[in-house]
Amino acid sequence: MITQTAPEGEAHFVMTMADHMEMCGQLARAFGNDQFQPLEPREEMLYLVDNHDRGWDEYDANPGLDPDTQLPYIMSRTPTLDNMKTNRLSPDANEAHHPYCGLLSSMHSWGLYNRRYGFTQFVVRARTTTSITVKNMYQPQVDALLTDEVARQNRLKAKLAEDPRTRSWIEEKHLFQNYKQLQFFDTLSLYFHLYHAGERGEETYIHVPLSPEADGSVTLRKVNESVYSLNPFPFAQDGLKITCRGRYAKPFPRDFDQSKVGAALRSLPMDMQSYELIAA
Repeated sequence: MITQTAPEGEAHFVMTMADHMEMCGQLARAFGNDQFQPLEPREEMLYLVDNHDRGWDEYDANPGLDPDTQLPYIMSRTPTLDNMKTNRLSPDANEAHHPYCGLLSSMHSWGLYNRRYGFTQFVVRARTTTSITVKNMYQPQVDALLTDEVARQNRLKAKLAEDPRTRSWIEEKHLFQNYKQLQFFDTLSLYFHLYHAGERGEETYIHVPLSPEADGSVTLRKVNESVYSLNPFPFAQDGLKITCRGRYAKPFPRDFDQSKVGAALRSLPMDMQSYELIAA
């Protein structure tokens, strides 16, 4: 679940991770031009981007309330055990579709606890680092989760290496090209999803892959509240319009029944935010 900031006294735009992934998919489908290689393998990558946070579905059906805000937790403040569960279920769901989707989803889960392999400087709201912060009491459980994900990755790589069609997909440079593409779509979407327009400033995305061999940096600047420029521009069209679904919610009463948060959110009217990305 993602709860966007809001001006004082105004309702907050609240999105499920499914809503977040849907916008990531819009970016993925438009990515690529003469400078930035598009997704390959395309079918598997689009499925992965559309489902990289699929493990959140159960939690988002009835999210917890953050006692500091009385709004649904943003993912970076979700209780550790719930967060760990989502980061195991997402690779499970992707592996069930295709081993390559499972491999990259597992890398995504592992990377969230490990600075996204060092390929980003984007810091999610309510954190001070690019990694999920883990309290000492939970570190053994997180370590076990990460060990299991490394084992999953090794198993899936071995399986993909057996098939001549997929063997080249796990070559390190190609694999990390795809991983970095996913991180770009994820963190670019989060820029919009975490902050309302008045709080959005300049952001630079590092390690956006041009090819398996080379990366570049993309700088995002706000032109106005709905238009944002990117330099260089990594999408095929001259301009790209993207949208995100969500619902506007105000803080819940302190005595609100936590078992009814999901139903209360679903009773609110669906709304939409739209943004236009242009070349600088």
